[in-house]
Amino acid sequence: MKNDLNFKLSSEMMENIQAYSELLKKDTNSILKEALEQYFENELKKLHSKNPEDENAMTNLDYDEFWEGVEL
Repeated sequence: MKNDLNFKLSSEMMENIQAYSELLKKDTNSILKEALEQYFENELKKLHSKNPEDENAMTNLDYDEFWEGVEL
């Protein structure tokens, strides 16, 4: 899998990233990583709230595979 991504950020967004980098004393990669992690977490919450009864959609295991080896 190729890890290179090609995307564009507006000059305003770049200025904000740089400003927060200096303000928070964090490198830009850390800021972008944290922002993406928060984005993915929020989107996952939205997906769950839209269809809470379909929690199985987030796994590729069937019922038997999920509970295999569990003793109650």
